[in-house]
Parts: sequence; structure tokens; C-alpha cells
Amino acid sequence: MQVSVTTTHGLERRLEIAVPGEQVAGEVDQRLKRLTRTARIKGFRPGKVPYAVVRQQFGSQVHAQTVSDLMQSTFAEAVSQQRLRPAGGPRIEPIAVEPGSELRYAAIFEVLPEVTLKPLDAIAVERPSAQVTDEDVAAMIESMRAQRPVFTLVERAAQDGDRVTIDYEGRIDGAVFPGGKGEGMLVTIGAHRILTEIEQALIGMAAGASKTIPAVFPQDYRARAVAGKAAEFDLRVVKVEERSLPPVDADFARAFGVPDGDLERLRTEVRLSMERELTEAVRSKLRDQLFNALYRDNPLDVPHSMLEEQIRELQLQTARHTGVQDPQQLPAREAFEASARRRVALGLLLGEIVRAQALKVDRERVEQRLDAAVASHADPQEARRQYLASREAMQQLESAALEDQALDWALTQVKVVDRPSTFRELTGFGQTT
Repeated sequence: MQVSVTTTHGLERRLEIAVPGEQVAGEVDQRLKRLTRTARIKGFRPGKVPYAVVRQQFGSQVHAQTVSDLMQSTFAEAVSQQRLRPAGGPRIEPIAVEPGSELRYAAIFEVLPEVTLKPLDAIAVERPSAQVTDEDVAAMIESMRAQRPVFTLVERAAQDGDRVTIDYEGRIDGAVFPGGKGEGMLVTIGAHRILTEIEQALIGMAAGASKTIPAVFPQDYRARAVAGKAAEFDLRVVKVEERSLPPVDADFARAFGVPDGDLERLRTEVRLSMERELTEAVRSKLRDQLFNALYRDNPLDVPHSMLEEQIRELQLQTARHTGVQDPQQLPAREAFEASARRRVALGLLLGEIVRAQALKVDRERVEQRLDAAVASHADPQEARRQYLASREAMQQLESAALEDQALDWALTQVKVVDRPSTFRELTGFGQTT
């Protein structure tokens, strides 16, 4: 086998491979001989078909399949021989594939860039230092109370914070629009989940009161058919309920997963959950700083194929989050190019750390990530079974665990400076947007 390699541009390489005609013919001959033992041709008993008949009947098909298989095997051999690291599959361009001649073809592909990390001891990162205080736990429990409000029927006009049940009819240009009519809709005044004009109109209205108001849908309203349009709404209040918070008692503890209603156990579990959140927040801050420094200090020319694959993945993720199902309506690729380039580059840089330090997947870390992945499912055991049955899903968990290991090693090499902080600052708890 003869191999020549040329650089076309950037990371792209062109391999020209020549396989001797004798090798091709020999492989075709062996396959045809094997076929004589299994071929079924009218007029011949199985296993008794003459070689010449098999060759006449199947020769072209066997030759084409042999050429395809030889291209795959010789490409892998040539890449290994030339010590190249393909970033993706090749584009094959046949040059000579006729029976009786040598097999010649070109394989065009990108290679992974050579990665040489600059010394990490020149990088300095800040490690936030914080603890979960008793005041933090108390504030979290207040937040939990707000998640389970109690609503009590009142015989008065509605005010801010009340929950109001309404019947409504909305019209645009005098006609009721799709979804513009309903009964028994719950509106919490001040929650800002409906049109501002409706929410404001309900203040001061008591059960049985009616009102007609004008309103304008925002330009970015989720229902595009009415976005930006002026409407008129008939409102009728069915009932008004006052919002209050539940007492912190045994029932409250049971509602948050403490079967015996022990309040001290509830506080302990809340603190442990907050400490886990704090640990992850600190780690996230360190990760962001380290990744920023790695990307800044180690510029890479990333393979186009890997860049496009990452852009596509980001497009699909955004489409799923926004409910877009039509592939023709994916957001423009340009919006994702910078972040995709960064992701690919960081993946290559972390891969170099894994290679240079000979890191192996820590199975305990994979188990921890698997536990976290299935914990929020209604049936964690079934979710675990599905993860374990999916090689792709498990590879993602293993890659994430290996990335964590590379991050941990890198953090032992950089300069770490502790900076005082708080739980609220690091987690954003209690902040409003």
C-alpha cells in the first residue's frame, strides 16, 4: 500500500492511497470462493455452484463491496501509519476502482490540532469562601413557606397579593380571538403572569363585580397571532382569596419530605441541601475562571467539522427550550459560533490534560453523576435502568466525570486565592430580576 499526505489548508489533510491490484483481486477471489458454498442459483444444488458461474453472477457486486471495505480498512491503516488524528470521518474521492487495476482513492479530512498547554502556574483564580449561616437557613425556610401559600376566601375588594378567580372574554376588532374566553381562571395579583392591564383592573373589584377594559398584547407575546394587537376584555370576579403563609409546624415539615414532621430534621436537611448548592456554586466560579484563562492563554485552530457539529447542537438545544420543532426554523448559526468555538477548544484543551496526565474515568464520580441525573425523575430506578441501557447516555456521564477530574488536577497547578463571600452572593438566593 502506497500513501501520500498533503496539507490542503489549515487542519485539512488529503491522503492518497494506492492498494495493489493483486491485493484487491485476491480479496475478491476469496469472497467469491466463500460465496460458492452458500449461493443459491437456479439449476444448481446449494454448495455446488461452479466458481465461474458465481463470478459471472456476483462478480461486480462483490468487487464493489470489496473496494468499499478496503477503503475503510486501508484508510485506518494509513492514518495510523502517518500518525494522524482525524477530527471526523473522511470524504472519499475514488480515483481508480476498476476491476483488474490497482485501487486508488483520496481521503480528505481534518486532523485534531496539536495542543501544547502553557504552564498553569501562571494562572491565578479566586476561590470564594463562604458558609451557610443560621440566618441563611431561616431565609430559605421562609422561601419554602412562600412556595406553599394558603388562600382564604374573603368578602372584600381584591388587593395586591390576593388570588382572584375570574371569568373573561377578550375581543380583537370586535371578535373573540382563539383562547380569548375562559371561566374560573386564577390570577394572583402581583405575580405578573397575565397582561398588566388585567392585573391592575382587578385591584378594588369584589366578588360579583364586572368591568370592561382595554389592553394591548406585547410585541413579543408568546401567542404570535395576537402579539402587538389591541384588545378589549370583559372581566367578572367570581371570588377573592387572601394569601397567607403556612406555619412552620409538623405538617409543613411533612410537606417537604420529612415523614415524622421533625422540624429540626427539616432544618438539618435544608442546611445540607444549601451546603451542596454552595459547594457547586464555588466549584462553578472556579471552573469559569479556569476555563476563561485556558481559552485565553491557549488559542487553537479548531476543526471546522467539530465546530459545525457543536453549533448544530446549540441550535437544537435552543429550539427545544423555545418549543420550535420545525428544523427549518432553527435560530441562525451565527449566534452560536463564538460559544461553539469556545466549547470545542476547551474540550480539546481538557482532552490534552487527560492525555498528558493519563487520567482514567473515576467510576465513583460516574455513579455520583448518575445518582444526580435520576434523582428528579418520578421513578429513579426506572430512569437509572434507562441510563445504564444507553451507551450514549453513559458516555456523556463518563465524559463529564473525566472533565471534573481534569479540572481538579488543573486547580492543583494554578494559584488559588481565597476571597470572603456569602451564600446569597454565590447562589443568587433572594435576588429578583
